[in-house]
Amino acid sequence: MTGRQGVILYGPPASGKDTVTAALTELHAKYTQFARLKFGSGKSAGYRMGTAEQLHALEATGGVLYVNTRYGNTYAIDRPGVDAAFAAGVPVIHLGQVDGIRALVDGCPADWSVVLLWCPREVTEQRSAGRGDSDTAARLAAWDATCEDLDAHPDMVWDLTVDTTASSPQDAARLIDQLLARQAGAATA
Repeated sequence: MTGRQGVILYGPPASGKDTVTAALTELHAKYTQFARLKFGSGKSAGYRMGTAEQLHALEATGGVLYVNTRYGNTYAIDRPGVDAAFAAGVPVIHLGQVDGIRALVDGCPADWSVVLLWCPREVTEQRSAGRGDSDTAARLAAWDATCEDLDAHPDMVWDLTVDTTASSPQDAARLIDQLLARQAGAATA
């Protein structure tokens, strides 16, 4: 046990990662959403925008824990960014790939709570359309990729699974907060 706690929220698009993270930050100020590096265009809110040169420099120094592409952009979880997030409190990191979870857990020692947020495909479609996404078809393709990812990793162990069609974001946040409290208690016992 490292004493540093972090939360990884995994799930398909529109499963509630942003909404549950907002509920966590409302529940306790110690939680902070980790802003991944984004290289590309489109939505910039919630990301730290970067250049290809910055990505190459981070890669050359071993500063990249995980990188993936989706929606025509490249996203990275960087060691300096994660370290800064731990300095600010308990980072909440959003991922949609099991390989990303494993890279983060293996590359960044911490007491990670790994949470699967889930919703059916039709709910992703409804939520995406309801919030005005212009790329709902791409989000549904990502939902399909998430299912394939889960099927490809049947050995993946989740500390908590939350069906976001059955639990409110506030209930999910309380469950996650309770999970971290239990894990911290077990670490000191």
